[in-house]
Amino acid sequence: MFQVRAEATAATLLGSGKVTELKEMAEATEAGVIIVDHELTPTQQRNLEAATGVRVIDRTQLILDIFASRARTAEGRLQVELAQLKYMLPRLAGKGVELTRQGGGIGTRGPGETKLETDRRRIETRIKKLEVDMERVRRGRTLHRDKRDSVPIPTVSLAGYTNAGKSTLFNRLTSATVLADARMFATLDPTIRPVVLPSKRKVLLSDTVGFVRNLPTTLIDAFRATLEEVADAALILHIVDVSSDQAASHVAEVYRVLGEIGASETPQILVLNKADQLEPEQRDAGILGARILGDAGQSMVTPAVMVSGLTGAGLPGLVEQIDRVLAFDSVVRQRFRIPLKDGAAIAMLHACGKVLAEDYDGNLCEIEVDAPESLRRRLSRYAIKGSAVPVENSVQK
Repeated sequence: MFQVRAEATAATLLGSGKVTELKEMAEATEAGVIIVDHELTPTQQRNLEAATGVRVIDRTQLILDIFASRARTAEGRLQVELAQLKYMLPRLAGKGVELTRQGGGIGTRGPGETKLETDRRRIETRIKKLEVDMERVRRGRTLHRDKRDSVPIPTVSLAGYTNAGKSTLFNRLTSATVLADARMFATLDPTIRPVVLPSKRKVLLSDTVGFVRNLPTTLIDAFRATLEEVADAALILHIVDVSSDQAASHVAEVYRVLGEIGASETPQILVLNKADQLEPEQRDAGILGARILGDAGQSMVTPAVMVSGLTGAGLPGLVEQIDRVLAFDSVVRQRFRIPLKDGAAIAMLHACGKVLAEDYDGNLCEIEVDAPESLRRRLSRYAIKGSAVPVENSVQK
Protein backbone atom coordinates (compact mmCIF):
# COMPACT_ATOMS: atom_id res chain seq x y z
CA MET A 1 0.00 0.00 0.00
CA PHE A 2 1.25 3.48 -0.87
CA GLN A 3 0.10 6.89 0.24
CA VAL A 4 1.26 10.33 -0.85
CA ARG A 5 0.59 13.06 1.71
CA ALA A 6 1.80 16.61 2.20
CA GLU A 7 2.79 15.64 5.76
CA ALA A 8 2.57 12.58 7.96
CA THR A 9 -0.23 12.20 10.50
CA ALA A 10 1.28 12.50 13.97
CA ALA A 11 -0.86 9.73 15.48
CA THR A 12 -0.75 7.02 12.81
CA LEU A 13 1.58 8.25 10.00
CA LEU A 14 -1.20 7.34 7.51
CA GLY A 15 -4.51 9.13 7.10
CA SER A 16 -7.57 7.69 8.87
CA GLY A 17 -9.04 6.37 5.61
CA LYS A 18 -5.83 4.53 4.76
CA VAL A 19 -5.66 3.04 8.25
CA THR A 20 -9.17 1.59 7.77
CA GLU A 21 -8.18 0.30 4.33
CA LEU A 22 -5.02 -1.20 5.82
CA LYS A 23 -7.03 -3.03 8.48
CA GLU A 24 -9.38 -4.47 5.84
CA MET A 25 -6.44 -5.55 3.69
CA ALA A 26 -4.75 -7.24 6.66
CA GLU A 27 -7.96 -9.10 7.53
CA ALA A 28 -8.53 -10.16 3.91
CA THR A 29 -5.03 -11.56 3.53
CA GLU A 30 -4.82 -12.88 7.13
CA ALA A 31 -1.55 -11.00 7.52
CA GLY A 32 0.55 -11.80 10.58
CA VAL A 33 2.60 -8.61 10.45
CA ILE A 34 2.50 -5.19 8.79
CA ILE A 35 5.86 -3.72 7.72
CA VAL A 36 6.07 0.04 7.23
CA ASP A 37 8.90 1.31 5.00
CA HIS A 38 9.36 4.35 7.20
CA GLU A 39 10.53 5.05 10.72
CA LEU A 40 7.59 4.98 13.14
CA THR A 41 7.47 6.77 16.46
CA PRO A 42 6.48 4.56 19.42
CA THR A 43 3.07 6.27 19.47
CA GLN A 44 2.44 5.68 15.76
CA GLN A 45 3.42 2.03 16.10
CA ARG A 46 1.07 1.48 19.08
CA ASN A 47 -1.83 3.30 17.40
CA LEU A 48 -1.47 1.33 14.16
CA GLU A 49 -1.36 -1.97 16.09
CA ALA A 50 -4.47 -0.96 18.05
CA ALA A 51 -6.34 0.09 14.88
CA THR A 52 -5.45 -2.98 12.78
CA GLY A 53 -5.15 -5.67 15.45
CA VAL A 54 -1.95 -6.87 13.75
CA ARG A 55 1.68 -6.59 14.82
CA VAL A 56 3.32 -3.56 13.16
CA ILE A 57 7.07 -3.13 12.65
CA ASP A 58 8.90 -0.33 10.89
CA ARG A 59 11.89 -0.28 8.58
CA THR A 60 14.42 0.00 11.42
CA GLN A 61 13.07 -2.98 13.31
CA LEU A 62 13.03 -5.08 10.14
CA ILE A 63 16.70 -4.27 9.46
CA LEU A 64 17.57 -5.04 13.09
CA ASP A 65 15.78 -8.39 12.87
CA ILE A 66 17.70 -9.25 9.69
CA PHE A 67 20.98 -8.26 11.34
CA ALA A 68 20.14 -10.41 14.36
CA SER A 69 19.59 -13.46 12.16
CA ARG A 70 22.91 -12.88 10.33
CA ALA A 71 25.17 -12.23 13.35
CA ARG A 72 27.55 -15.13 13.85
CA THR A 73 30.57 -13.83 15.77
CA ALA A 74 30.63 -12.51 19.33
CA GLU A 75 31.36 -9.00 18.01
CA GLY A 76 28.47 -9.11 15.55
CA ARG A 77 26.04 -10.25 18.24
CA LEU A 78 27.26 -7.46 20.56
CA GLN A 79 26.69 -4.83 17.89
CA VAL A 80 23.23 -6.09 17.00
CA GLU A 81 22.09 -6.43 20.63
CA LEU A 82 23.25 -2.89 21.40
CA ALA A 83 21.33 -1.49 18.44
CA GLN A 84 18.20 -3.50 19.32
CA LEU A 85 18.17 -2.35 22.95
CA LYS A 86 18.63 1.31 21.98
CA TYR A 87 15.72 0.92 19.57
CA MET A 88 13.55 -0.88 22.14
CA LEU A 89 14.08 1.45 25.10
CA PRO A 90 11.73 4.31 24.06
CA ARG A 91 9.14 1.74 22.89
CA LEU A 92 8.65 -0.03 26.20
CA ALA A 93 5.73 2.14 27.30
CA GLY A 94 2.34 0.75 26.41
CA LYS A 95 3.54 -2.80 25.76
CA GLY A 96 0.72 -4.20 27.82
CA VAL A 97 -0.85 -4.22 31.26
CA GLU A 98 1.82 -6.56 32.60
CA LEU A 99 4.44 -3.82 32.28
CA THR A 100 2.49 -1.41 34.51
CA ARG A 101 1.75 -3.79 37.38
CA GLN A 102 3.12 -2.83 40.77
CA GLY A 103 5.75 -5.06 42.32
CA GLY A 104 4.71 -4.55 45.98
CA GLY A 105 2.39 -6.43 48.33
CA ILE A 106 1.44 -6.98 52.01
CA GLY A 107 4.42 -6.53 54.27
CA THR A 108 6.47 -4.54 51.78
CA ARG A 109 7.58 -0.95 52.27
CA GLY A 110 5.33 0.41 49.54
CA PRO A 111 3.71 -0.38 46.25
CA GLY A 112 7.12 -0.82 44.61
CA GLU A 113 8.10 0.13 41.10
CA THR A 114 6.19 -0.88 38.01
CA LYS A 115 7.32 -3.65 35.71
CA LEU A 116 7.92 -0.97 33.07
CA GLU A 117 10.39 0.86 35.30
CA THR A 118 12.16 -2.39 36.17
CA ASP A 119 12.52 -3.34 32.50
CA ARG A 120 13.74 0.12 31.60
CA ARG A 121 16.38 0.02 34.32
CA ARG A 122 17.56 -3.43 33.27
CA ILE A 123 17.82 -2.37 29.62
CA GLU A 124 19.75 0.79 30.52
CA THR A 125 22.14 -1.30 32.64
CA ARG A 126 22.62 -3.77 29.79
CA ILE A 127 23.22 -0.95 27.29
CA LYS A 128 25.96 0.50 29.51
CA LYS A 129 27.65 -2.91 29.74
CA LEU A 130 27.42 -3.45 25.98
CA GLU A 131 28.87 0.01 25.33
CA VAL A 132 31.84 -0.84 27.58
CA ASP A 133 32.29 -4.15 25.71
CA MET A 134 32.05 -2.37 22.34
CA GLU A 135 34.65 0.18 23.43
CA ARG A 136 36.93 -2.76 24.24
CA VAL A 137 36.28 -4.16 20.75
CA ARG A 138 36.99 -0.73 19.22
CA ARG A 139 40.28 -0.46 21.12
CA GLY A 140 41.23 -3.96 20.00
CA ARG A 141 40.53 -3.07 16.37
CA THR A 142 42.57 0.11 16.75
CA LEU A 143 45.51 -1.90 18.09
CA HIS A 144 45.27 -4.34 15.17
CA ARG A 145 45.16 -1.45 12.69
CA ASP A 146 48.15 0.21 14.36
CA LYS A 147 50.11 -3.03 14.05
CA ARG A 148 49.15 -3.31 10.37
CA ASP A 149 50.02 0.35 9.77
CA SER A 150 53.45 -0.10 11.35
CA VAL A 151 54.33 -2.10 8.21
CA PRO A 152 53.74 -0.19 4.94
CA ILE A 153 51.03 -2.56 3.68
CA PRO A 154 47.99 -0.56 2.56
CA THR A 155 44.45 -1.74 3.25
CA VAL A 156 41.87 -1.82 0.46
CA SER A 157 38.25 -1.92 1.69
CA LEU A 158 35.25 -3.16 -0.26
CA ALA A 159 32.24 -0.92 0.29
CA GLY A 160 28.87 -0.79 -1.41
CA TYR A 161 25.15 -1.22 -1.14
CA THR A 162 23.94 -4.49 0.30
CA ASN A 163 23.70 -7.37 -2.20
CA ALA A 164 26.05 -5.64 -4.69
CA GLY A 165 28.25 -8.76 -4.79
CA LYS A 166 31.07 -7.65 -2.46
CA SER A 167 31.66 -11.04 -0.83
CA THR A 168 31.61 -12.91 -4.17
CA LEU A 169 34.20 -10.47 -5.51
CA PHE A 170 36.22 -10.74 -2.30
CA ASN A 171 36.31 -14.53 -2.60
CA ARG A 172 37.41 -14.28 -6.25
CA LEU A 173 40.26 -11.89 -5.46
CA THR A 174 41.53 -13.65 -2.33
CA SER A 175 40.45 -17.30 -2.78
CA ALA A 176 38.66 -16.92 0.56
CA THR A 177 35.45 -18.66 1.62
CA VAL A 178 33.44 -15.74 3.00
CA LEU A 179 29.68 -16.40 2.90
CA ALA A 180 28.36 -15.04 -0.39
CA ASP A 181 24.57 -14.97 -0.37
CA ALA A 182 21.90 -13.08 -2.29
CA ARG A 183 20.27 -12.11 1.00
CA MET A 184 20.61 -8.65 2.53
CA PHE A 185 23.45 -8.17 5.04
CA ALA A 186 24.80 -11.71 4.63
CA THR A 187 28.20 -10.32 5.73
CA LEU A 188 28.28 -8.47 9.06
CA ASP A 189 31.82 -8.97 10.32
CA PRO A 190 34.86 -7.62 8.46
CA THR A 191 37.23 -10.18 6.95
CA ILE A 192 40.78 -9.27 5.93
CA ARG A 193 42.96 -11.24 3.49
CA PRO A 194 46.24 -10.46 1.67
CA VAL A 195 46.38 -9.94 -2.11
CA VAL A 196 49.55 -9.69 -4.24
CA LEU A 197 49.40 -7.02 -6.97
CA PRO A 198 51.13 -7.27 -10.39
CA SER A 199 53.97 -5.07 -9.05
CA LYS A 200 54.58 -7.82 -6.44
CA ARG A 201 53.37 -5.49 -3.67
CA LYS A 202 51.11 -6.98 -1.03
CA VAL A 203 47.88 -5.26 0.06
CA LEU A 204 45.24 -6.24 2.60
CA LEU A 205 41.69 -6.58 1.25
CA SER A 206 38.83 -6.00 3.71
CA ASP A 207 35.20 -7.10 3.19
CA THR A 208 32.65 -5.23 5.33
CA VAL A 209 28.91 -4.93 5.98
CA GLY A 210 26.76 -3.64 3.12
CA PHE A 211 25.13 -0.22 3.30
CA VAL A 212 21.43 0.44 2.79
CA ARG A 213 19.15 3.40 2.21
CA ASN A 214 18.25 5.24 5.44
CA LEU A 215 20.52 3.03 7.52
CA PRO A 216 19.27 3.50 11.10
CA THR A 217 21.44 5.75 13.25
CA THR A 218 21.53 3.11 15.99
CA LEU A 219 23.14 0.70 13.52
CA ILE A 220 25.73 3.21 12.33
CA ASP A 221 26.67 3.83 15.98
CA ALA A 222 26.74 0.12 16.87
CA PHE A 223 28.78 -0.88 13.79
CA ARG A 224 31.18 2.05 14.04
CA ALA A 225 34.03 -0.30 15.03
CA THR A 226 33.41 -2.27 11.84
CA LEU A 227 32.94 0.79 9.63
CA GLU A 228 36.24 2.22 10.91
CA GLU A 229 37.93 -0.44 8.76
CA VAL A 230 36.54 1.44 5.75
CA ALA A 231 37.40 4.87 7.15
CA ASP A 232 41.06 3.93 7.70
CA ALA A 233 41.59 2.26 4.31
CA ALA A 234 44.11 3.63 1.80
CA LEU A 235 41.70 2.81 -1.06
CA ILE A 236 37.99 1.99 -1.27
CA LEU A 237 36.60 -0.35 -3.91
CA HIS A 238 33.08 1.03 -4.33
CA ILE A 239 31.13 -2.02 -5.54
CA VAL A 240 28.00 -1.28 -7.57
CA ASP A 241 25.42 -3.73 -8.94
CA VAL A 242 25.48 -2.32 -12.47
CA SER A 243 22.47 -4.43 -13.49
CA SER A 244 20.20 -2.75 -10.91
CA ASP A 245 17.78 0.00 -11.96
CA GLN A 246 18.58 1.67 -8.61
CA ALA A 247 22.36 1.75 -9.13
CA ALA A 248 22.60 5.56 -9.03
CA SER A 249 20.55 5.90 -5.83
CA HIS A 250 22.59 3.11 -4.23
CA VAL A 251 25.82 4.94 -5.11
CA ALA A 252 24.44 8.18 -3.66
CA GLU A 253 23.54 6.42 -0.39
CA VAL A 254 26.99 4.83 -0.10
CA TYR A 255 28.63 8.24 -0.59
CA ARG A 256 26.38 9.64 2.15
CA VAL A 257 27.39 6.93 4.65
CA LEU A 258 31.07 7.28 3.69
CA GLY A 259 30.73 10.98 4.51
CA GLU A 260 29.22 10.17 7.92
CA ILE A 261 32.14 7.91 8.88
CA GLY A 262 34.78 10.34 7.58
CA ALA A 263 35.83 8.38 4.47
CA SER A 264 34.50 10.65 1.71
CA GLU A 265 38.02 11.90 0.80
CA THR A 266 39.55 8.42 0.55
CA PRO A 267 40.56 7.47 -3.04
CA GLN A 268 38.03 5.19 -4.73
CA ILE A 269 37.66 2.86 -7.68
CA LEU A 270 34.09 2.40 -8.94
CA VAL A 271 33.73 -1.35 -9.52
CA LEU A 272 30.77 -2.06 -11.82
CA ASN A 273 29.91 -5.61 -10.77
CA LYS A 274 27.56 -8.20 -12.32
CA ALA A 275 28.64 -7.32 -15.88
CA ASP A 276 27.51 -10.84 -16.90
CA GLN A 277 23.90 -9.61 -16.62
CA LEU A 278 24.44 -6.88 -19.25
CA GLU A 279 24.45 -7.17 -23.02
CA PRO A 280 27.98 -7.12 -24.52
CA GLU A 281 27.42 -3.71 -26.16
CA GLN A 282 26.50 -2.22 -22.76
CA ARG A 283 29.77 -3.17 -21.06
CA ASP A 284 31.58 0.17 -21.39
CA ALA A 285 32.94 1.00 -17.92
CA GLY A 286 33.75 4.63 -18.75
CA ILE A 287 30.31 5.53 -20.10
CA LEU A 288 28.35 3.56 -17.46
CA GLY A 289 30.49 4.81 -14.59
CA ALA A 290 30.14 8.47 -15.63
CA ARG A 291 26.38 8.06 -16.07
CA ILE A 292 25.87 6.42 -12.67
CA LEU A 293 28.03 9.00 -10.87
CA GLY A 294 26.22 11.83 -12.67
CA ASP A 295 22.79 10.46 -11.77
CA ALA A 296 24.01 10.06 -8.16
CA GLY A 297 24.93 13.75 -8.08
CA GLN A 298 28.69 13.09 -7.80
CA SER A 299 31.04 15.30 -9.80
CA MET A 300 34.30 13.73 -8.61
CA VAL A 301 36.43 11.88 -11.15
CA THR A 302 36.60 8.20 -10.17
CA PRO A 303 38.15 5.44 -12.31
CA ALA A 304 35.61 2.75 -13.22
CA VAL A 305 36.23 -0.93 -13.92
CA MET A 306 33.70 -3.44 -15.29
CA VAL A 307 33.86 -6.88 -13.65
CA SER A 308 31.83 -9.98 -12.89
CA GLY A 309 32.41 -11.54 -9.49
CA LEU A 310 30.45 -14.59 -10.66
CA THR A 311 32.50 -15.41 -13.78
CA GLY A 312 35.76 -13.65 -12.90
CA ALA A 313 35.65 -11.45 -16.01
CA GLY A 314 37.53 -8.16 -15.65
CA LEU A 315 39.31 -9.08 -12.40
CA PRO A 316 42.85 -8.84 -13.85
CA GLY A 317 42.02 -5.30 -15.02
CA LEU A 318 40.70 -4.45 -11.54
CA VAL A 319 43.90 -5.67 -9.85
CA GLU A 320 46.00 -3.64 -12.30
CA GLN A 321 43.86 -0.56 -11.59
CA ILE A 322 44.38 -1.04 -7.83
CA ASP A 323 48.13 -1.21 -8.51
CA ARG A 324 48.00 2.06 -10.50
CA VAL A 325 45.84 3.98 -8.01
CA LEU A 326 47.71 2.84 -4.90
CA ALA A 327 50.94 4.81 -4.83
CA PHE A 328 54.03 3.39 -3.22
CA ASP A 329 54.68 4.64 0.28
CA SER A 330 54.41 8.25 -0.89
CA VAL A 331 55.61 11.16 1.22
CA VAL A 332 53.02 13.50 2.71
CA ARG A 333 53.59 16.84 4.46
CA GLN A 334 51.49 16.76 7.62
CA ARG A 335 51.17 18.66 10.89
CA PHE A 336 50.76 16.64 14.07
CA ARG A 337 49.74 17.70 17.57
CA ILE A 338 51.20 15.14 19.98
CA PRO A 339 51.05 15.01 23.81
CA LEU A 340 54.54 15.17 25.31
CA LYS A 341 53.82 11.98 27.25
CA ASP A 342 53.89 10.09 23.93
CA GLY A 343 57.58 10.66 23.32
CA ALA A 344 57.76 7.52 21.21
CA ALA A 345 55.52 9.09 18.53
CA ILE A 346 57.66 12.26 18.42
CA ALA A 347 60.84 10.18 18.20
CA MET A 348 59.32 8.10 15.41
CA LEU A 349 58.63 11.22 13.32
CA HIS A 350 62.24 12.40 13.83
CA ALA A 351 63.61 8.96 12.92
CA CYS A 352 61.41 8.18 9.89
CA GLY A 353 60.45 11.64 8.54
CA LYS A 354 61.94 15.01 7.69
CA VAL A 355 60.99 17.48 10.43
CA LEU A 356 60.32 20.96 9.02
CA ALA A 357 59.05 22.78 12.12
CA GLU A 358 58.56 21.94 15.77
CA ASP A 359 56.81 23.99 18.45
CA TYR A 360 55.97 23.24 22.08
CA ASP A 361 52.87 24.60 23.81
CA GLY A 362 52.29 23.39 27.35
CA ASN A 363 51.90 19.62 27.26
CA LEU A 364 51.66 19.46 23.46
CA CYS A 365 54.20 19.33 20.67
CA GLU A 366 53.06 20.63 17.27
CA ILE A 367 55.32 19.29 14.58
CA GLU A 368 55.32 19.64 10.77
CA VAL A 369 57.02 16.81 8.95
CA ASP A 370 57.43 15.17 5.55
CA ALA A 371 56.54 11.58 6.46
CA PRO A 372 55.76 8.36 4.58
CA GLU A 373 52.06 7.68 4.14
CA SER A 374 52.34 4.50 6.22
CA LEU A 375 53.75 6.49 9.16
CA ARG A 376 51.10 9.18 8.76
CA ARG A 377 48.35 6.54 8.94
CA ARG A 378 49.99 4.99 12.00
CA LEU A 379 49.91 8.35 13.81
CA SER A 380 46.61 9.52 12.31
CA ARG A 381 45.08 10.02 15.77
CA TYR A 382 47.50 12.96 16.25
CA ALA A 383 47.22 14.38 12.72
CA ILE A 384 45.68 17.86 12.38
CA LYS A 385 42.71 17.42 10.06
CA GLY A 386 43.02 19.11 6.68
CA SER A 387 46.76 19.74 6.95
CA ALA A 388 48.00 16.88 4.71
CA VAL A 389 49.71 17.91 1.46
CA PRO A 390 51.33 15.41 -0.98
CA VAL A 391 55.03 16.06 -1.55
CA GLU A 392 55.71 16.01 -5.28
CA ASN A 393 58.42 13.78 -6.72
CA SER A 394 59.06 12.14 -3.34
CA VAL A 395 58.44 8.41 -3.26
CA GLN A 396 59.81 5.87 -0.82
CA LYS A 397 59.98 2.32 -2.11
